Amino acid sequence: MDTIGNMLVSIKNGGRAGKASILVPYSGYKMNIARALFQEGFIKSYSQKKLDKAPMIEIDLLYKGKDPKITQIKRISKPSRRLYIHKKHIKPVRQGFGKVFLSTPKGILTGEQARKEGVGGEILFELY
Repeated sequence: MDTIGNMLVSIKNGGRAGKASILVPYSGYKMNIARALFQEGFIKSYSQKKLDKAPMIEIDLLYKGKDPKITQIKRISKPSRRLYIHKKHIKPVRQGFGKVFLSTPKGILTGEQARKEGVGGEILFELY
């Protein structure tokens, strides 16, 4: 099972359904992804909750008018096929209108941040 993919699809579907927030099962890695999405302005906020003795992450979705800020998420590296990229080969997504997120030795970074830091890593997903 791809837990990161499930989290990303939940965010996309929650936005399309017009929900104010969604809940996903907690993990430290997912919390780091939520932090990166928050820092880049794709979600309103995130927090850890405890529901029925199970830790969860509550993600408050962000909207532009009535449209969700995140319209499309594409999972690149999957459990069946991991893809890694060198810092020289990181390219803009959708002519700069989207972002690519990487798992690097310095944490979860966008493509621009990874280029500035001089690191490559596993391409997690791109969104726009």
